[in-house]
Amino acid sequence: MDEQETGQETDYDHNRYRQLLAEAVDETKRLELIEIMIREKARDRLEAQRMADRVAMTAMTVARILGPGGRRDNL
Repeated sequence: MDEQETGQETDYDHNRYRQLLAEAVDETKRLELIEIMIREKARDRLEAQRMADRVAMTAMTVARILGPGGRRDNL
């Protein structure tokens, strides 16, 4: 059921989830599907948080380099 679970796909794959749902004919498969969806949502949130952290660090670095005036006119 989880051959595409490697994290290569970053977008929501509607067809993949639809196929997994169609295959979830018993309780075990349904629980596996729920686990996959939870894990992938957590991965997406973690990646979004990492990106936000990178942006914040870049903004802080730029602000520190430019100083309190915000611009360097005397280059």
